[in-house]
Amino acid sequence: MELLKLLSGPEIIAQIFSFLILFFILKTFLWKPVLKLLDERKAKMASDFQKIEDVKKEVSSLKNEFEEKLESVHAYGREKIRESIEEGRKAAEEIKKEAQASARALVDDAKIGIEIEIAKARMRLKKEVVDLTIMATEEIVQQKLTEEQDKKLVVDFLEKLDQA
Repeated sequence: MELLKLLSGPEIIAQIFSFLILFFILKTFLWKPVLKLLDERKAKMASDFQKIEDVKKEVSSLKNEFEEKLESVHAYGREKIRESIEEGRKAAEEIKKEAQASARALVDDAKIGIEIEIAKARMRLKKEVVDLTIMATEEIVQQKLTEEQDKKLVVDFLEKLDQA
């Protein structure tokens, strides 16, 4: 209330009139440029937010694409590892088969060698038996005495063979 006592009626009217003039001047010269500036700022911010959203979408798309490619690379790697393991198994199987075939060939060769050696030993044994028989026959023929002497001669000959 004290404030109203300090101001008189014409001062209040002058103040109101000055305020309206100031308001009109501000509205005409300042309000429109400020609103225009605020609208431009608002549009720029909306544009920046849209760009940010677009970048986020692009980053998300690139991330998904990267993850897909990474998964593809992992799948390719797993496939190559599986193929390598399979090739290793095949190679091991081939090596095993070759080793078995080689072992069979060695065993067959050894059997053939043993059979040849047995045949040679039999031939030598036959030859020795024939030689011994001939020698015994020669001695019997040379000393044709009695049957008892023939037996004694054969027994002596066999004892000689045992000693030799």
